Amino acid sequence: MVFSSLDFIFRFMPIFLIIYFITPDKRIGKTSVKNIVLFLGSLVFYAVEEPIYVLLLLALVVVNYVLALSFERDYGKENYRIRRKILFAFSLILDIGVLFFFKYADFVILQINTVLSYLSVAVGADLGLIRYVAPKMPIGISFYTFQMISYMVDVYYRRYVPEKSFVDLGAYMTMFPQMIAGPIIRYPEVREALKSRSVKPLAFDRGLKVFLFGLGFKVLIANQLSVLWSDIERIGYESVSTPLAWLGAFSYSFQIYFDFLGYSLMAIGLGTMLGFRIPENFRDPYASRSVTEFWQRWHMTLGRWFREYVYFPLGGSRCSKGKMIRNLLVVWMLTGIWHGSGWNFILWGFGLFLMIALEKLFLKKYLDKWVIFSRIYMWCWIPVSWVVFAITDTERLLVYLSRMFPWLLRVEMNSNVNSGDIIRYGKSYLPVLLAAVLFSIPAVRRRLMLLRKKKAGAVLAFLIFVLSVYCLSAGLDNPFLYYQF
Repeated sequence: MVFSSLDFIFRFMPIFLIIYFITPDKRIGKTSVKNIVLFLGSLVFYAVEEPIYVLLLLALVVVNYVLALSFERDYGKENYRIRRKILFAFSLILDIGVLFFFKYADFVILQINTVLSYLSVAVGADLGLIRYVAPKMPIGISFYTFQMISYMVDVYYRRYVPEKSFVDLGAYMTMFPQMIAGPIIRYPEVREALKSRSVKPLAFDRGLKVFLFGLGFKVLIANQLSVLWSDIERIGYESVSTPLAWLGAFSYSFQIYFDFLGYSLMAIGLGTMLGFRIPENFRDPYASRSVTEFWQRWHMTLGRWFREYVYFPLGGSRCSKGKMIRNLLVVWMLTGIWHGSGWNFILWGFGLFLMIALEKLFLKKYLDKWVIFSRIYMWCWIPVSWVVFAITDTERLLVYLSRMFPWLLRVEMNSNVNSGDIIRYGKSYLPVLLAAVLFSIPAVRRRLMLLRKKKAGAVLAFLIFVLSVYCLSAGLDNPFLYYQF
């Protein structure tokens, strides 16, 4: 179920909130009754979209719960440490294995079959192909498996004791506001709230406003910009002019930002309404002056996850330059692969590694010194990187890049290219593009967030709600881009 859908806004959310708030704030043993409602409500939320895969989700919660408790069983007995390591390894293999099976197996098998086909031709014999029917990928699997992995790693290294309440752990792992597309939450961030929380009317009011601001970013900006990118795909990359190719790249850059920012704000708003403090996921990334800074501001909880569970364990930056480069390569290749199984994601991750490595080695000092150069540098890199991210077919990606850089990439030009297409599309999408630029400015975004504490914020939130519902009723909706990850 999508937050920016009429079913969620007018059915699931009000029904769930009513049940949640009329539920007495009592405990059955060590378990909060409200957590039972949250856990069951989250499973229902997921089951509406994934009726089969909710069983997979529940099974993973059960297995991780049992394994975490098993880490400290028979403490001090013979083979305790070995058994503990085996259980930990099994938990990682399970969580990563499930993610690999649903998200990457088809891509890996496709590459193996490609190699087998070439070898068959080379040796003059049929080596056969691997037959495999890829299952549908469960929504949000990259997010909830990462939360499970972080929980198991932290418990194994005794950063906190395992949760004894199955319902509390289940509520954390399946919490519907952020389960589908983040932010990725570590257990300590919600542990206290799971044990005891209260929602005051003022907090609920502010949470609702943040939710509606996020809805506006998604429906009124991201969805409208998605139409331009769809128009360019319909025209055909080979038929767009260079100015329109750049306009499309900038448009997609703003689309993915406001799509994901909108979802994150809706998740934070829902969490606030339920009594949880969900961490910030974006901090004005398009105001960055380096790729390194950009990824300290973009999808912050994912970056933090890779730092804490991959980069720092490998040695981080406190090592030789050679090892630091290796660590960066591992992290950014994994970041690219996390987003999808395709050569474009591998190329995208490698591009991130290359730019961040260059910045760490020597480029950062020049970017800090030359402000204008750093702005130009970033606003050339941002749209190009998102084009690589967006176009999964490498041949079509090359065609689009050739339209952006016709003087660098020599690809045969289509005679049907309309050099005046930029005027037509520029006029049509100028208002929403200006709005996207405006709300990407840090001061404007901060001012908007401050309005949630004032009466004017209620008026603005109501107007956003009315306009968003109108657009959704007219069928102007698209799924969140990050649902596919």
